[in-house]
Amino acid sequence: MDFNNAAGIFDKLQDLVNDTQTDMTKFTEGNSSAGTRVRKAMQAVKSLAQELRVEVQTQKNSEF
Repeated sequence: MDFNNAAGIFDKLQDLVNDTQTDMTKFTEGNSSAGTRVRKAMQAVKSLAQELRVEVQTQKNSEF
């Protein structure tokens, strides 16, 4: 089992969310360009979350 792959995807997901914090703060202060960057980052989060979901399911199924 390669749990490192799932952990690596999770780490990327966490890093992406953390990196978006600055733009989210800027957006809440009225910077609409930062909102565009937040939306783009959230699309990447969605993609990584799906990738992680598939990886976890694959590992779970191969375990049994």
